[in-house]
Amino acid sequence: MHIEFSPEQQLLRDIVSRALREKSPATAVREQMASDRGYDPAVWQELCGDAGLAGVHLPEAYGGAGGGAVELGIVAEEMGRTLFCGPFLASAVMAGGALLEAANEADRAELLPGIATGATIATLVLDDLNSPVGVGGSIAATVDGVLSGTAAMVVDAHVADLLLVVAKGGSSLGLYAVEADASGLDIAPLEVVDQTRKLSRVTFSDTPSREIGQLTRQSLNRLWDRVCSALAHEMIGGAQHLFESTVAYTKQRFQFGRPIGSFQALKHRCADLLLEIELARAVTYHSARCLDAREGEPYAASMAKAAAADAYMSAARAAIQLRGGIGFTWENDTHLWFKRAKGSEVLFGTPAIHRERMMTLLESAA
Repeated sequence: MHIEFSPEQQLLRDIVSRALREKSPATAVREQMASDRGYDPAVWQELCGDAGLAGVHLPEAYGGAGGGAVELGIVAEEMGRTLFCGPFLASAVMAGGALLEAANEADRAELLPGIATGATIATLVLDDLNSPVGVGGSIAATVDGVLSGTAAMVVDAHVADLLLVVAKGGSSLGLYAVEADASGLDIAPLEVVDQTRKLSRVTFSDTPSREIGQLTRQSLNRLWDRVCSALAHEMIGGAQHLFESTVAYTKQRFQFGRPIGSFQALKHRCADLLLEIELARAVTYHSARCLDAREGEPYAASMAKAAAADAYMSAARAAIQLRGGIGFTWENDTHLWFKRAKGSEVLFGTPAIHRERMMTLLESAA
């Protein structure tokens, strides 16, 4: 298991970390989560158009920086640390990944450069966000590319210029491009726990589209792994923030004339939490290496998603509990990360679903 970073990758982390600390403080997070759009277009342009973060993992031929899953994970981890509000997961990770995995070469060349610069905000419409096995059961396409069906939850669909839809066309899965103003398209925002990540119900009623590629079950699984690995990195960043802020609080909160962090029970609690986060971090970094090398354990991404989700929720619970009464208050920022942890835990499959997927992949390999 190789989890070290090159000097260039470490420099990328430093640059992204500094930019996000400046552009995504907790005050900005609260402002954006309360808005209908859910993100600041000016900040989005700075981070994607100027700094190129949305294209860090895309090939240079399509306007990207030529990185891979490791570089994408670095950016996602720092965004999770600051709880960045923006369509990065939907556009850069999900839609960008779908184009790389399934689109025709001409459509990649046409669509990816806009995603790489942030000029185009895209999202990936899947009718099942629990497992790739269920994708294609609710949305169907005719031979002319007319879509019908509903996706119960779509990330950042309300701000997307372009929707990439995975739908059942005949006996295969196709990738279809739908413009945001297409007829028969209905996007209904949902009330969700995590207000920092906007979700919508998307319904297609004889909606015209353009088929831009085909997916096999193997390519859909590869896409699923890439999204889950990036999401695991984001969760590791959030868990690390909660751990660091909680340890800092235990050093500042005094009881019986001494900081509560000096109590042995709390030391043990923090030590256990650190171990869980570090183990999940190692697995998550390893999953990105496997994706870039196109070898290694086929279940690495699912293992990372399950471990990172568990570690994030453990950090979130500890952050609330160790802060006592103020941990439950709206004024304290801890609940923002807690809600992101809960939302991310179930997005693209719960830990239980991913552990079952791991066992299925192990049985198939055997």
